[in-house]
Amino acid sequence: MFETIIGLEVHAQLNTKTKIFCNCATSFGDEPNTNVCPVCLGLPGALPVLNKDALEKSIAFGTAVNSKINDNSIFNRKNYFYPDLPKGYQISQFEVPIVEGGEIIINVDGQDKKIGITRAHLEEDAGKNNHFDSVSKVDLNRACTPLLEIVSEPDMRSSDEAIAYLKKLHQIVRFLDISDANMQEGSFRCDVNISIRPVGDTKLYTRVEIKNMNSFKFIASAIAYEVERQKEAWNNGTYEQDVYQETRLYDVNKNMTKSMRGKEDSADYRYLPEPDLRPVKIPKELWERAVQIPELPEAKKQRLIEDCKLKSDDVDIVVSSPEMAKYFEEMLKSGIKPANAIKWLNVELLARFEGEVNISNSPIKSSKLAILISKIEDNTISNKAAKEVLDYVYENTNIDIDTAIDKLGLKQMSDDSSIIAIIDTVLANNPKMIEQYKSGKDKLFGFFVGQVMKESKGSANPGVVNKLLKERL
Repeated sequence: MFETIIGLEVHAQLNTKTKIFCNCATSFGDEPNTNVCPVCLGLPGALPVLNKDALEKSIAFGTAVNSKINDNSIFNRKNYFYPDLPKGYQISQFEVPIVEGGEIIINVDGQDKKIGITRAHLEEDAGKNNHFDSVSKVDLNRACTPLLEIVSEPDMRSSDEAIAYLKKLHQIVRFLDISDANMQEGSFRCDVNISIRPVGDTKLYTRVEIKNMNSFKFIASAIAYEVERQKEAWNNGTYEQDVYQETRLYDVNKNMTKSMRGKEDSADYRYLPEPDLRPVKIPKELWERAVQIPELPEAKKQRLIEDCKLKSDDVDIVVSSPEMAKYFEEMLKSGIKPANAIKWLNVELLARFEGEVNISNSPIKSSKLAILISKIEDNTISNKAAKEVLDYVYENTNIDIDTAIDKLGLKQMSDDSSIIAIIDTVLANNPKMIEQYKSGKDKLFGFFVGQVMKESKGSANPGVVNKLLKERL
């Protein structure tokens, strides 16, 4: 029996308007090598200047995960050669990072577990190699983009725990609004460090790094493959030969990891103090602003459960993203019942999303869905009718709720006199049923309700029908 040891190094691209050491734009998808300057090209004599916004966002993260914020962090030169690293070194933090320590609480199978954070440091990103049939080209638009590298302790023991940690981290940076964390664009990616050991052993054995993962699904698959590869090597007696410190890549088509290069130790990078950047002294006003962080997902979840009397699983969906949370809380401002708001958001609206549609570009705005729910609560329409209205306005976004109700003829009949007239007609047509009901066949009440609803073509308010029918019978 083996135990899996997992540690993660997450690179979150900070959503600053400009790069970490220059004024070039950080926008994604521009023409290659258009957002570059002497600084991010690494030209001789070009001097870096630290982006204050990147510093502020890193402090906000440290505050959110209960870290120590170092007021004297320093930058270093991390020396290594790579085609998309124009200077031949990366400006990063090593000896004294901006964020030190911290923790994130995950929940797997109903059990809470604390995952320690070793550090979170600022650094610049490299460029990007684009490979074609016969040539490779380098795009340096991404070079010098600000990254916050978040390094965990090796506290995770399964792919489930690793994914839970990553999802929680993804939530946090998005709610803090320090990163868009778009995994498809590479602004939230991670390196996975994996080793195994016999159960009961406390030694840390050789770790293997799987580089640049940006999909929860593929991260789980890569961990599963690599764990099995290492177990097989151990059981075959080839562990020392087959498992050595290296960087591997995950092939999504073959569902396997394969060797990329040997993995260096910190000494191999020849870290040196960055002579062009002074130690970071955090200005008081920046510090005070940075630590005023917004409500985080876990705190928001507990507040909604306690204040609105909602179920934990339902609220998990609402706090899954800042956009969902904002949509829901905007609905509540209209005064509708929280239980109805969460039901119609989680069950009805989300079920209608297809393709690229999500809560951010939903055809139904929060105010419109809230109006629809208010029409149910004031008995203007029934729940069933409301679903028809939602379908209609989903396809016809320029039509308001009241117009849709009138156009579809779904306004609910709630006035007593109209419903009594229908009830009297139904009763007059079913004298034998009345006799059977009065003789003790109580279940026939449902028959009368059904007949009244049929006569009203579904427009009668069921609650009013039940009340008046009982009185008439």
